[in-house]
Amino acid sequence: MYLVSYDITSDKRRRKIASILENYGKRVQYSVFECELDEKRYQRLYQEIFRETTDMEEGSVLFYFICKNCMPKKVIIGKERDSVFRDKEDVIIL
Repeated sequence: MYLVSYDITSDKRRRKIASILENYGKRVQYSVFECELDEKRYQRLYQEIFRETTDMEEGSVLFYFICKNCMPKKVIIGKERDSVFRDKEDVIIL
């Protein structure tokens, strides 16, 4: 599991990074995603993010690896809810 967060000042770049991350994980906060990735998908995600941020003068994208043994130790204060932001496959357009 990877926790990926970003702090990016450019609206255009921030939207692009969010769009990339939506293909790899679940948004849990506005700029934080939980991504269940094997090594190959992690490398692909990293490269996509890297390409979009190579010329970035301000801001950052942080990747935190969370081992399987640590995930059950997650502590939540308040009620955990489904992501406020729906995954693309959850949207039905009629």
